[in-house]
Amino acid sequence: MKITIGAHLSIAKGYLKASQEAYDMGANTFQFFSRNPRGGSIRKFDQKEADDWNSYMQEHQFGEVLAHAPYTLNMASSKEEVRDFAYRAFSEDLERLSQLPCTLYNFHPGSHTGDGVQTGVSRITEILNKTLFKEQKVIVLLETMAGKGTEIGRSFEEIAEIIAKTQLNEKLGVCLDTCHTYCAGYDIKNNLDDVLEEFDKIIGLNRLKALHLNDTKNDYQTNKDRHEILGNGFLGIETFVEIIKNKHINQLPMFLETPNDFNGYAREVAFLKGVAAALS
Repeated sequence: MKITIGAHLSIAKGYLKASQEAYDMGANTFQFFSRNPRGGSIRKFDQKEADDWNSYMQEHQFGEVLAHAPYTLNMASSKEEVRDFAYRAFSEDLERLSQLPCTLYNFHPGSHTGDGVQTGVSRITEILNKTLFKEQKVIVLLETMAGKGTEIGRSFEEIAEIIAKTQLNEKLGVCLDTCHTYCAGYDIKNNLDDVLEEFDKIIGLNRLKALHLNDTKNDYQTNKDRHEILGNGFLGIETFVEIIKNKHINQLPMFLETPNDFNGYAREVAFLKGVAAALS
């Protein structure tokens, strides 16, 4: 069985260089930040670079590539200037990604910073309703969150509410982060099928478009977000074996965000590909 697997990589030296790095580590996709993750600057667009990148991915049979919004993007914030940045950055990212061979755009729903979940959800959907457009090729993914502080997206119900209140919600999907989901109180370690069944009932498995594969430094229901190398955390390596075996999700693009270097990512990619190959 073939899987689509890659890691989060830097595009500081260009999209093509990141693709080559992914290929060299045995991956057939990768994730990158749409702009500076701690600031707001965006990489200058170059049509030739985009064309070369597209050609390379086609030649090497890459799967869907995922762009990740910056951490500073908070649509739910109580501060108007923070929401204004979120609106501008999100709009600009959607426009940029439409010019690139990238079909998935992931973002953290945001933190309501004390104003309550319902107010936060309303702020998120207000911006989504202003920015999503019918002609966009990119599917926007809401990431499942661990629930630290005032984060929104700690429950499937919160994500479902955002989707329901967004007008062009056919442009929305979900990225399930294994670390976040487990720490939020969904026991994917011992009851993966039950969690997926609950996801299906509340959101719909048709909305699940990507996976972030991360072990966790913190245990179940701790509402903390600290990633760990696969097998070195509370989830354990068997959790990821079961994910690769699971027919409901093993065809989704999978992205590693573990605290690793190139060689570490290469080992994780090789391990997961080996599990998949054993199923053939």
